[in-house]
Amino acid sequence: MRIVYIEDNDELRETIGSLMEGPGRSVTCCANAEEALQLDAQAPFDLVVTDVSLPGQSGTELAQSLLKTAPQRWIVLCTGYDLGHYPAQWGPHVRTLLKPFEIEDLEDLLGQIETQRSSTTLQ
Repeated sequence: MRIVYIEDNDELRETIGSLMEGPGRSVTCCANAEEALQLDAQAPFDLVVTDVSLPGQSGTELAQSLLKTAPQRWIVLCTGYDLGHYPAQWGPHVRTLLKPFEIEDLEDLLGQIETQRSSTTLQ
């Protein structure tokens, strides 16, 4: 699974990015949404994990932009604020992860997404 992780905090980006790596996963880290969009245009990522508060285009704007062209896209919005049911209206594969989160919570979410993606691929 190809993952792009967008986070403007250098330390968090490096730490969380490396912690998401694992068997069957490759992680590309970006400091902003614009960089992620450029890379995604070359070869779409399977999963987009993004901070909501970013310089320039926000994580929610990035998500909405990607979902316009690929509504079945898997997206995880990381935020310090409860977004309620709002992101779920964007599509069946949009999730939120409240900050600060434990790495186990992120790992559980990634595992759930991997399971759902593989069961969809098998059908």
